[in-house]
Amino acid sequence: MFIEPQIPHKHKGWVEVICGSMFSGKTEELIRRLKRVKIANQSVKIFKPEIDNRFSDKKIVSHDENFIQSISIKHSVEILSQIENVEVVGIDEAQFFDSALPEVAKKLSLQGIRVIIAGLDMDYLGVPFGVMPQLMADAEYVTKVHAICVKCGSIANHSHRTINNDEQIVLGAKNNYEPLCRHCFAHATI
Repeated sequence: MFIEPQIPHKHKGWVEVICGSMFSGKTEELIRRLKRVKIANQSVKIFKPEIDNRFSDKKIVSHDENFIQSISIKHSVEILSQIENVEVVGIDEAQFFDSALPEVAKKLSLQGIRVIIAGLDMDYLGVPFGVMPQLMADAEYVTKVHAICVKCGSIANHSHRTINNDEQIVLGAKNNYEPLCRHCFAHATI
């Protein structure tokens, strides 16, 4: 279980990254943390990439249908113009954002803002995905969550694509992807 960071200086910002495969609970964990922020009466803004409209344009929605209101944006720098008097910023599906997101997260944290980011650490080929490696390297806290392999029941850390499509970004859910462990993924991609 993740323990919320305890920071001795109230006004210092930091970056938290929640990563893992599809169906691992990344968005669920992001929503859980952001709801706790709201319970604590901290001001928060939540963002998601415009491209992710699978469930809603105005909400971050987990596969378990848990949700929280959010703002859809096209470019990560748009976040900087929308954070006046904000203590916490939440960002979902970070792997879909442009290369400026790590710098945006850094700027926010230097302004004393807690930044909580969730995203896929690897794409469907098992290759580090988008800006996630940089975000994980820059973050003060990284939480890797795991799904359960649908083939053997082991810990899954791969998002295996079940449809024939070579594009890196194919939005979908259980109809297009399944979580697999390292062993089952290696055999599925041969």
